[in-house]
Amino acid sequence: MQDNLDLKKEISFESFQKQILEDYKTIVLSREASLLGRREVLSGKAKFGIFGDGKELPQIAMAKVFQNGDFRSGYYRDQTFMMSINELTPKQLFAGLYANTDINEEPMSAGRQMGAHFNTVSLNEDGTWKDLVNQKNSSSDVSCTGAQMPRLLGLAQASKLYRKLNFKNSNKFSKNGKGKLLTFIFDEEEFQITDTVNEHDVPDNAMSAANDYFLLPEGAWFGPKDGSPKDTWIWKKGNFFD
Repeated sequence: MQDNLDLKKEISFESFQKQILEDYKTIVLSREASLLGRREVLSGKAKFGIFGDGKELPQIAMAKVFQNGDFRSGYYRDQTFMMSINELTPKQLFAGLYANTDINEEPMSAGRQMGAHFNTVSLNEDGTWKDLVNQKNSSSDVSCTGAQMPRLLGLAQASKLYRKLNFKNSNKFSKNGKGKLLTFIFDEEEFQITDTVNEHDVPDNAMSAANDYFLLPEGAWFGPKDGSPKDTWIWKKGNFFD
């Protein structure tokens, strides 16, 4: 996928066609990896595995607005997203399933975590920090249901602090707190949304969600697709991407 797409710029039909075909290739590749991976797990050849089949298209869409300096806080169904931002290959996905302990083959955790737990590398080999504003970032996944929400809250709080504080090399970590924070949410995790947002004043932070909960850019609110009354869910005035 092309890095840092300018979504407001007009493109030619040929460029549009090329993007569609590239996205379709990623979707098919991810779906086939899911089907093969599940077969390996259920037949006892690989360890735990939950895959991203059925989630491909929204993750492709999210990847298109994900820019350098942004952070993902996700769960273990986000393989299509990670493939779309060029941070995961099918070979690396299966290296995780088979608990390959070679960090070059399994860069997420060298086989220490369950499969499909994703992250990006923030340190250079000598232990110094990378310029996180010049790469796409993902906090490390954990297995607890809905755990992406409190991690997202922490990243959002950090964004608020970066808008107020300026310290040595802070420009390596954040563009004055203006980066986007993205997550995917599933049905069984709705309690984590309400707990995180209502109890921790998240409306002041830059958070966005996709999949079973959706985002509106102005007067945005989290709400289920069944059209439940808005006053039972969470409002945010303004724009999530401010």
